[in-house]
Amino acid sequence: MSEPRSSVATGDPTENRSVRDLVRAAISGWLGTALEFMDYQLYSLAAALVFADLFFSNEDPAMAVVAAMATYGVGYVARPVGAFFFARLGDKTGRTKVLFYTILLMGLSTTLIGFLPTYSQVGLLAPILLVLLRIAQGFGAGAEISGAGVMLAEYAPAKRRGIIASLVALGTNCGTLLASALWAGLLLAFSEDEVIAWAWRIPFIGSVVIMLFAVWVRFNLKESPVFEERDDVVDGKALTKQETIALATETGNLRTLEAMNRKPIKAFSIALLLRFGQAGNSGLVQTYLISYITVVLLLDRSIGVNAVIVSSLVAFITVPLSGWLGDRYGRKRMYMVWAIIALIIIVPTMLMIHSKDTVQVFVGYVVLHNLAVMSFASLENLTLPELFGARNRYTYTAMAREIAAIVATGAGPVIAAAWVSAATGSFIPIIIMLGVFTLCALVASIWMPEVAGRDLTDPRDAI
Repeated sequence: MSEPRSSVATGDPTENRSVRDLVRAAISGWLGTALEFMDYQLYSLAAALVFADLFFSNEDPAMAVVAAMATYGVGYVARPVGAFFFARLGDKTGRTKVLFYTILLMGLSTTLIGFLPTYSQVGLLAPILLVLLRIAQGFGAGAEISGAGVMLAEYAPAKRRGIIASLVALGTNCGTLLASALWAGLLLAFSEDEVIAWAWRIPFIGSVVIMLFAVWVRFNLKESPVFEERDDVVDGKALTKQETIALATETGNLRTLEAMNRKPIKAFSIALLLRFGQAGNSGLVQTYLISYITVVLLLDRSIGVNAVIVSSLVAFITVPLSGWLGDRYGRKRMYMVWAIIALIIIVPTMLMIHSKDTVQVFVGYVVLHNLAVMSFASLENLTLPELFGARNRYTYTAMAREIAAIVATGAGPVIAAAWVSAATGSFIPIIIMLGVFTLCALVASIWMPEVAGRDLTDPRDAI
């Protein structure tokens, strides 16, 4: 008779790592995720504020926004490919090597965007080069946040995974905050003509500083203790499927044999739906709403940027609180609570934003961003790794994240831009899209088992 798949950790492999190792892993995950989201927020804000003028100047204003958002979405097309390539490598050879490569590729691509010529200088070559760098950026980023989440989940003591893994979500918050602060500083320090002429390059080129620091931190990072304790890892490398089955048969390892004969359909479907909830809302709130505030509501460009900054500061409370509540009350219950709250506040917060009153725009954005995006982001970074078994955890986590991202975060702002900016001018489509994405998370939270405290060396999925 096989062991239950919901087994709780007994011999905790994280005891093989010191507090210093855990701190270094936490800083590594936080920095890498901060860089990823700073890169993407730099682009999303640039797409909303200036890229329509710089790279798509032959388009009419509404269609230029659609084109800029489409280029934003191109990065998400490359993410699943990068996720599959790097995450499979990470499951076979370890997390640390892969995380070193991903941050290097991602950071260099972002820095090079700052050196691109514009449409007025080289014509169609400008958007082509922008697309190529977005593809390279997406290829590296595809496995970055998944790897950081997996690494921290596998490093952290079982009862504190929520609060520790939430540091990955704080990395997203720090990256968003830094990018927004940089853009706010540009808009304050330079005229609109100066920003469009040359100052927009400053944050992209300056991102190289964070990349170099993150590379240095990761250079000597020890491997995940869970990876080293896996039944199918010998001398730091995973055995093939045939070798794993042969070894499990020889040693009578029933849980490995069960894992090798099961498909991850249920666990993957739950992870995909959970990810739809967070990624879809994130794309609409953190990317499209900034453009909506500027282009559709015709408010000052600085209002949307400053709203993101204020909301990111508030999220320094929301993110660790959500992680702590996930440890205390479980992932399943907290996902359900946050999803229901998010559904309740969508309409009133969008009405506040649509009012054009500066105070209401700020309050509406902050509440919507924190309760419908950041609360999910905190839970997601440990819930997805906990859903999957040890052998393919990185691969399945990364693929679930990125398949949902290409549909939700990548396509969402493009659909919203076409549906709202270019077609109706109404905010009703945004409400509908936010509601659908949030319902995905609610359905998944009802379907999923409780995964808090699982033995992460177990090769079987949670369901």
